[in-house]
Amino acid sequence: MIRAFIALPIPEDVAQALYQLQALLRLPSEVDPHDFHLTLAFLGEQPDAVLQEVHEGLDVLSMPGFPLELRGVGLFGGARPRVVWAGVSPSEPLMRLQAKVAQVAVRAGVRVPARSYAPHVTLGRLPHLPPDEVGRLERAVVAQQAFRAGPWLVAESGLYASHAKVRGPKYEMLNSYPLG
Repeated sequence: MIRAFIALPIPEDVAQALYQLQALLRLPSEVDPHDFHLTLAFLGEQPDAVLQEVHEGLDVLSMPGFPLELRGVGLFGGARPRVVWAGVSPSEPLMRLQAKVAQVAVRAGVRVPARSYAPHVTLGRLPHLPPDEVGRLERAVVAQQAFRAGPWLVAESGLYASHAKVRGPKYEMLNSYPLG
């Protein structure tokens, strides 16, 4: 069983901008810049046979590349934030790609959550923070709302494995799938 997901890799120059944003936000727990990605579908723990079906579906998925830009910063978790993220500029091609990827996963037998897709790049995961640290982080996020990175041409997606580690998960691209 492999914990897996399908995502867009982040190009080096955009990853560098995200790394600088992490420093400005002073996050207590940061995602390693080598692990930045934009998830299209989370697959969860899957046997090799299901991942093979996903691979075969992604291998024949057809869609042209498209430009994408990151914009804005936010928090998931309400009063007890759990995740700090960089947002994505509205993109109809991204939403079409995500829908196609979700269909591939469902055809392979994966249960894809029905909630609406909220594209983002995770910058950090947060432990339970004291109220003064939550306030500091909320102010830092507001101060960085003008953040932008890119645009870049999305030319591939990838099938990734997620490996649990003490300091947070590490990601490994198992296969890449060119667009176009």
